[in-house]
Amino acid sequence: MKHLIYFLYFLMLLGMLSSCRPDNPYIFRERWVPDYELPALLEDTAGNPISSVVEWKAHRPALRKIFQEEIYGAVPFDGQLDSLVVVKSETGTALDGIATRSQYRLRMWRQGLSQDMDLLLYVPVGQLSVPVFVGLNFSGNQTVQPDTNIWLTQSWVRNDSSLGIFENVATETSRGSLQHRWPVEEIIRRGYGLATVYCSDIVPDYPSGFDKGVYPLFYESGQTHPDSTQWGAIAAWSWGLRRVLDFFGEIPAVDESRVAVLGHSRLGKVALWTGAQDERFALVFSNNSGCAGATLFRRRFGETVEAINDIAPHWFCDRFPLYNDREDSLPIDQHQLLALLAPRPLYVASAEEDLWTDPRGEYLGAYHASEAYALYGLDGLEKKRSPKVNEPRAEGIVGYHLRSGKHELTSYDWEQFMDFADRRMR
Repeated sequence: MKHLIYFLYFLMLLGMLSSCRPDNPYIFRERWVPDYELPALLEDTAGNPISSVVEWKAHRPALRKIFQEEIYGAVPFDGQLDSLVVVKSETGTALDGIATRSQYRLRMWRQGLSQDMDLLLYVPVGQLSVPVFVGLNFSGNQTVQPDTNIWLTQSWVRNDSSLGIFENVATETSRGSLQHRWPVEEIIRRGYGLATVYCSDIVPDYPSGFDKGVYPLFYESGQTHPDSTQWGAIAAWSWGLRRVLDFFGEIPAVDESRVAVLGHSRLGKVALWTGAQDERFALVFSNNSGCAGATLFRRRFGETVEAINDIAPHWFCDRFPLYNDREDSLPIDQHQLLALLAPRPLYVASAEEDLWTDPRGEYLGAYHASEAYALYGLDGLEKKRSPKVNEPRAEGIVGYHLRSGKHELTSYDWEQFMDFADRRMR
């Protein structure tokens, strides 16, 4: 009996220890998530309740402005730029003849300065006015397919020996190195087009790059860095995607009313912010977007505000670090960002092993955003409990899946995205 008592006491101590958070700054267990209270979604900035679509629409600009000023930064000038297609390349025999592959070099002008952005576009051969997925890529258009006729990016590229990139210069070795993220043939066979731009064609993805890309086009005399509430890289990349949508109006093969914006990881944050600002995007897909993407800041699970500002301060405006380790003092949270997409279809995707991006928090962001969709009489995510792994929950206008595996954009993700688009964008 004495040994049994000792054994039970040992089990009790073990249970107590396992319920304690270890001495590290990151949370990776649900039981360590602190108590928190989300800002009310259906309440305006004066605290008045929102109970109609009219009231919600009136509230959206003020809500967007808070996200601009506190997190992503505002575009210094959001008017029309002078732009020019300086190079165009096209073939109607791509992917064994099922696609037309076009490339455009878009040169944007302002204040006597210019910046080039290369657009790679695939559409089903011989078709007009097709729906299109558009998204940024991480290492150059040449990584999307091994096609030697795709232009090799001349922009700064992050070094990656696995992609054959050294000294921040893209090489032939990188061709097709990320094609697993871009199943172009499957997309074409489903009747969709695919468009992509290298993110660093817009602004480079490193902290000291504020003298390059489109930033200088918008500086006032003597300015060398965005002001405290002006854009970081996420907002600049989003601005670039909006210019691509402008250009789609000149391409008969693209139905500009059926363009879905998509992004993975930090570019998933970009997709959400793009859709929140520009209602012309018909559908928004966020894949593993995490902190400052779909997940809730106040959960502090995985990547926190302080962590992301330490890792990538250039992604945000200079005010955002004021909320390091002060998530509860943020006047907004990410369920409100996702709600800005209503009533357009939204799909959020997570990965089971990707704890840094907080899969549960990504689901809850979409779940709580569903209140805004309900104002329109639309079904969002009705259950607070997350779905099981590899069992998508996408019957309503807001979709979600938790995929097995790690932080990545996979063929499984694309299959769910296209299934959702079939229902919501056809």
